[in-house]
Amino acid sequence: MTSARALRGGTSSAVHLVTARRPDGRRAQAVLRRYVRPDPDEPDPAAREARALRLAGAAAVAAAALLAVDPDGVQAGVPALLMSRLPGRVDWWPSDLDRWLERLAGLLPRIHGTALPRGQALPRFAPYRQENYRPPGWARYPRVWERAVEISRGPVPDLPVVLLHRDFHPGNVLWRYGSVSGVVDWLGACSGPAPADVAHCRINLLTMGADVASRFTVRWEQVAGTTYHPWGDVVTVVGFLDDLHDDWGSERFGVEDMLARAVAELATY
Repeated sequence: MTSARALRGGTSSAVHLVTARRPDGRRAQAVLRRYVRPDPDEPDPAAREARALRLAGAAAVAAAALLAVDPDGVQAGVPALLMSRLPGRVDWWPSDLDRWLERLAGLLPRIHGTALPRGQALPRFAPYRQENYRPPGWARYPRVWERAVEISRGPVPDLPVVLLHRDFHPGNVLWRYGSVSGVVDWLGACSGPAPADVAHCRINLLTMGADVASRFTVRWEQVAGTTYHPWGDVVTVVGFLDDLHDDWGSERFGVEDMLARAVAELATY
C-alpha cells in the first residue's frame, strides 16, 4: 500500500480509499470499509455486505466488486471489507432535475428485478427498531403517528417480494458526465416489497421539496409499471422516529404531511 485517504462513510464504519502499486508499477485503487462501531440493527456487517455485493453483482446496475472480506476482524482488527472503487460523485443538485429524477427512478426496477437467492440467505425487510414510538413533541397530528405505528407493526401488504437496496437515496448513487456510474452502500440489502425502497428515497428527497419527491414517485410508477403503495411511507417514517424526536428542522412538517396522506390512503385499502 502506498497511501490511504479517508472517505465519507456510514455512521458505523470508517471508509478509506487505498492506493497500492502493482508489480508492473501501475497504481491500483480499492475501497476499504471497516465497521468500527457495532450496530445492533446490523449484526455481522462485513459478512452481510459481502453477501449483498455478490447479489448486487448480478443486478442490472453498477456496484462495487467484492475483493476480500474479513468478517470477524482477525486481520483488520474489526470486521472489514475490501471492494473495488466506482467512478463518479454524488449529485444532490442536478442541472437537469427531470432527467436526474428519471434516471434515479429507473434504477429501482433494475435492482428489484434481480433474482433472489434460494433459502434464508437474505434477511427480510423490517422497519428499523426505535427506542421511542411516541409521537414527536412537535407533532400536529398525534393520532396519525399512533396509527402509523400500529400499521408498521401490522402485516406487510401482499406485494411481490424483491431484492431491496434498503438505503436507496441520492447520497448512495454516483454520477459521471450526467449518467449513473454506480450504486453504493449495500449493507442493508434484504428482501421485501418494492415500496420500501421507493419510500426511503421519497423521504430523503423532501430536502429538495415535496414536489420533487412526488415527481420521483410518478417516474418510478411509469418505469415500474405499477402504482405506489402508501404502506412504504408509513414504515419508513416510523423507522425514522428516533431522529424525528430531535426535530429535523423545517422538514419535519413535510414528513408529517407525507405520513398523514399515507395513513389516510391506507384507510381505503
